[in-house]
Amino acid sequence: MKNYLRTISFGMTLAALALPVLAQTDPQPKSEVGKRAENQQDRIAQGVKSGQLTPRETANLESKDARINREVHNDRAANGGKLTGAEKAKVNHQQNRVSRQIYRDKHNGRKQ
Repeated sequence: MKNYLRTISFGMTLAALALPVLAQTDPQPKSEVGKRAENQQDRIAQGVKSGQLTPRETANLESKDARINREVHNDRAANGGKLTGAEKAKVNHQQNRVSRQIYRDKHNGRKQ
């Protein structure tokens, strides 16, 4: 009986320690669009952290990124969770423009 309680106690402790770690782990986006959006968010965050992006530049980039994300969400909702080839091309073009803007803003010499 003592070993049984010890095993249950150990299992519950292990589960209690593992649940917060599992809850914090974001699954990797499966689509190329999702991966790119996450990468660009990471680039913006790095620019803020390093002081390369001013608050105005950050707000501008975030709003452009949010607009693209809303468009992708609406397109997927309209098409049963998928993007058409034309929609993917359009989003890719938009993400290219934001990516170039991130680079320009991070390298323009303005600091926070």
